[in-house]
Amino acid sequence: MPSLPAPVPPGLPLLGNLLEFRAGAYQAMQNWHKRHGDLVHFRLGPRSFYLASHPDLVEEILIARPEQFVKMYTPAQPRGLALVLGQGLVTSTGALWKRQRRLIQPLFVRSRVTEYADEIVAAGRVLLQRWQALAPAASLDIGAEMMSTTLEVITRTMFNASVQDHLERLAPAFSTVLQYAADDVRLPLRIPQWLPTPRNRAFRYAMGVLDGLVYELIEERRRAGTPRDDLLDRLMRARDEETGEPMSDEQIRDEVLTIFAAGHETTAVTLTWVCYLLAAHPQVAARLEAEVDEVLGNREPTLDDIPRLIWTRAVVDEAMRLYPPAAVLIRKNTGETSLGGYRIRKDGLVIVNVANIHRHPGFWEMPDAFSPERFLADAAKPAHRLAYMPFGAGHRVCIGNAFALTESVLLLAMMARHHRFDLAPGQSVDPEIEVTLRPRGGLRLTVSKR
Repeated sequence: MPSLPAPVPPGLPLLGNLLEFRAGAYQAMQNWHKRHGDLVHFRLGPRSFYLASHPDLVEEILIARPEQFVKMYTPAQPRGLALVLGQGLVTSTGALWKRQRRLIQPLFVRSRVTEYADEIVAAGRVLLQRWQALAPAASLDIGAEMMSTTLEVITRTMFNASVQDHLERLAPAFSTVLQYAADDVRLPLRIPQWLPTPRNRAFRYAMGVLDGLVYELIEERRRAGTPRDDLLDRLMRARDEETGEPMSDEQIRDEVLTIFAAGHETTAVTLTWVCYLLAAHPQVAARLEAEVDEVLGNREPTLDDIPRLIWTRAVVDEAMRLYPPAAVLIRKNTGETSLGGYRIRKDGLVIVNVANIHRHPGFWEMPDAFSPERFLADAAKPAHRLAYMPFGAGHRVCIGNAFALTESVLLLAMMARHHRFDLAPGQSVDPEIEVTLRPRGGLRLTVSKR
């Protein structure tokens, strides 16, 4: 049976669907899925995109045919995140990606993640000490609070360092470069980076902040000369299997910055949404507090507590279902083909919309409701294994998923022991895709001492 053209949302000549997409990509793609189905063809100016919102399509794209649907980044023409991360683990392909994955994977196996629990708790302690110094109830930018904490976690665990003295510069720098990367994918026309526009100048300054910190870490480690079995040591000791040459400082930089960005951003976003959902659902929060009180009493959590923090883990899982931090995955189609019976143009960009899949009514009952009960052991599971995929799928599934879950559960348990969250009056909360799925304009919550 010949393939058919995919449904197309109404658009404008030349611009296609650009205006609706730029007004809110998350909402636009959600609307197109509801109105036009699981595969939708839309245009941003001259560029063709295909929106895939069904687990069967994900199976084809990420698992069955990864050689057909490839990463859109190339060293010669970097786009999106590659402008920031270079040829790090998230953006590299082929032999380089396989080599780097083999090198970094041992740091994220479950047995190693257990070693990081103390450092995660130590970073959580810094957060709680900061909150204890505030008034009994304080209005906070909860996203910024989570970003600073997860940055501290990743530097403690991966680089044996602390970034507390750099947070005021680091967090805005990451925000700037990630927004620039997202704009590079969704804007139809690229402004050359060498032009001194305000946006380009802000990007270059932010990259200078990040590069400066990374190269400083590398130089400090070389001067210290003390071996440590962390990520930075592994990268600096690595040798090419054929030539024996060490990794260049540029490649070390790419990998360090990749772990910095991916290792803190997604967990911080997850915890931001967790705090928002708890503020909006006090009954769920009350059950969380009761579990934490019963399991922990008056002490900090340890790794051994995680199997007993069942509701805590379910809250994290359900938050990632409703607001997956990596809400979209993008692949480029390398040749004329079809998906789900629809034609896909060569070089068309296919967006796997994880957020749409996580709310697909064919797989989730009351898909828009916040219900952690879905993830308890006796709950019915969705009919497709890829109906829930917060860490991606296929051979490029997130390397740090066990680390991220351990970190999220421990930090949430620590916060719930001492504090609760309330919504600020009159605040609207709208999801926005800026590489990760963030609350548009930030999120302020009232943090109160229990």
